[in-house]
Amino acid sequence: MDPEVGRIPVSLKKDSWKTILLLAYQSLGVVYGDLSISPLYVFKSTFAEDIQHSETNEEIFGALSFVFWTLTLVPLFKYVFIVLRADDNGEGGTFALYSLICRHANVSLLPNRQVADEELSTYKYECPPEITNRSRIKVWLEKHRKLHVALLIVVMLGTCMVIGDGILTPAISVFSAVSGLELSMSKEHHEYAVVPITCFILVCLFALQHYGTHRVGILFAPVVLTWLVCISGLGIYNIVHWNPHVYQALSPYYMFKFLKKTKKGGWMSLGGILLCITGSEAMFADLGHFSYTAIQMAFTFVVYPSLILAYMGQAAYLSKHHGIYTSYQIGFYASVPECLRWPVLGIAILASVVGSQAIISGTFSIINQSQSLGCFPRVKVVHTSDKIHGQIYIPEINWMLMILCIAVAVGFRDIKHMGNASGLAVITVMLVTTCLTSLVMILCWHKSPFLALAFLLFFGSVEVLYFSASLIKFLEGAWLPILLALFLMILMFVWHYATIKKYEFDLHNKVSLDWLLALGDKLGIVRVPGIGLVFTDIVSGVPANFSRFVTNLPAFHRILVFVCVKSVPVPFVPPSERYLVGRVGPPYHRSYRCIVRYGYRDVHQDVDSFESELIASLADFIQLEASSSELMDGYEDGLTVIGRSLLTCHRNYNTVSSTPRGTMTGELAPEENAIELAPAGAGKKVRFFLEENGHPALSEPAREELDDLLAARESGCAFVLGQSHVQASPGSSIMKKLAIDVAYNFLRRNCRGPDVALRVPPASLLEVGMVYVL
Repeated sequence: MDPEVGRIPVSLKKDSWKTILLLAYQSLGVVYGDLSISPLYVFKSTFAEDIQHSETNEEIFGALSFVFWTLTLVPLFKYVFIVLRADDNGEGGTFALYSLICRHANVSLLPNRQVADEELSTYKYECPPEITNRSRIKVWLEKHRKLHVALLIVVMLGTCMVIGDGILTPAISVFSAVSGLELSMSKEHHEYAVVPITCFILVCLFALQHYGTHRVGILFAPVVLTWLVCISGLGIYNIVHWNPHVYQALSPYYMFKFLKKTKKGGWMSLGGILLCITGSEAMFADLGHFSYTAIQMAFTFVVYPSLILAYMGQAAYLSKHHGIYTSYQIGFYASVPECLRWPVLGIAILASVVGSQAIISGTFSIINQSQSLGCFPRVKVVHTSDKIHGQIYIPEINWMLMILCIAVAVGFRDIKHMGNASGLAVITVMLVTTCLTSLVMILCWHKSPFLALAFLLFFGSVEVLYFSASLIKFLEGAWLPILLALFLMILMFVWHYATIKKYEFDLHNKVSLDWLLALGDKLGIVRVPGIGLVFTDIVSGVPANFSRFVTNLPAFHRILVFVCVKSVPVPFVPPSERYLVGRVGPPYHRSYRCIVRYGYRDVHQDVDSFESELIASLADFIQLEASSSELMDGYEDGLTVIGRSLLTCHRNYNTVSSTPRGTMTGELAPEENAIELAPAGAGKKVRFFLEENGHPALSEPAREELDDLLAARESGCAFVLGQSHVQASPGSSIMKKLAIDVAYNFLRRNCRGPDVALRVPPASLLEVGMVYVL
């Protein structure tokens, strides 16, 4: 089952107010869980060591002013009003921005791109490219390949920091919630209770991941809403009871007083204040699950005022309590009335679990996107729901995250170090988003470079201030996200580099169509019954692994299909536009090429569905070719979009809804990035009814070809994949040998093979050994 069938991007739907309110309510549990629990640890982390709470209240009022303006400028102004508009067909996140930039400027490093991909309905432009003036920045970016690599590295950095946040956020969220036990237990006892309880909750959280969030997701929104009502109610109580004039601290004047008095210590404490915007990136990353209006309403009218009231309430309480001797006396639970501490503790633990679940799911999603774009080793992706798109589970990543989360909780044992580590990861992702959004303004929205520069300087300066305050805490926990990011970036870059080099090797070693046509009975080649699906990364020519296969085993199947499963820089490819089908050789040779296109957020089909749809697309192509002379323009050159409104393939009935958008020739060479696209034909919809004993609407050769296809399907399908053995070429540098011979080969041997990624049944698998000298 393909969950994408019939899916309409959320941003394209015209929702009623009732639907928008429902989406806004649901977004509370998925999007705002992490952001809503930040009051648990912000002030505790801010006043950890760098500054002290004094009788003058200048420190606490200054911290409150910083929190208020940080929440106002970054999540509200930057994300809600600007960044959320930079969606990619309703999708958000780092890869959505990168995808938009790659479609509007020729900066993508994906190797097997085709001009036919630009005919996809989701490959849209805000302005037609032919009427848009080419800006100097666009020309400059496209001209220098090093800038393409630098852009990819920036995207990888943001991705790695999101993964690092997936390790740190569950640890600090659960630990800070459980630390409420400090007020009810002696110091000797709570030290031996908080860490074990945190580890137990984390183990349970990760152990339940394989069930999918859709089973308990219905409880997420009520939990977060209850938590927001709780902290806002406590905030109002503390303001009224302790200091009704605390609102005066919202003035920016208190920020200057704070920095003037605390100097370097105040600047270093900004790393704790930064934690108040932890989770803001989730608004953009989860945009595809809801809508712009729903996320905007939920934050502006519910989350934002609740957080401001919570922080004001804590500041009001602390402004009247100056005898601070232990860290928990300045924490969140100190401002909670004693009679409510246990219920609030329970709600806080549930809210921390919800917030952790959101970032874990986001980590799975971004790793899956990285894998789709060839930037991450192959891993097993399990779709936990057939109805809800995006609910995935990656076993290997899940257990690694669990081990690292427990290691963080046990190793640091305090919110200060966890906060320093989490803050650096969060602010780095935001800096990456700011840089990419400024490029989107120029390249996609066609705004003035001065406006984009103003956006970059204004929000970038705020984030650089917090980034510097986090980076100075390198020895106090900030080293962890840097170490994780360095390790992950090396892993991703090595994998991407080797993938590109392997593709170039395949491109240079492919064999010609004449070689394939020369294979015949005279050379002892036997055509056996069945369908042979030869998987390759190239989109034209005959792959070298097939020539090696035929050389060692002089036989191949009666129906031969060269299949290229590729990713395109769009979030989704409509099922009706997924398959590009064409001939390889004359009709009597029964050889075809099928290019299967997926977006970076698409769900790959199971093998039975994929096999059925691919064969159905071949049948549709044969019928469409027989009824339309437009497609008869060459053996190898013509590729046609084949779409189906009813995805069925029976011996007696086929429905075809095909839109030939054009024919495509060749493929993009890495250096030239250009191909020729023949003029698009007129869109047509053709419906055929095929009877089992004869097809009067088709010509005799077409009927025979369809009969051969159906007979071959009855004999079964074989999947021919290349088993690669990679080594660096003689004379390579030491760095290249380390990257290829050591790092890449280690990853290749210890990660999932292409047969697992493509979900090929072992009984139908034929592997052909290939030696790649890169």
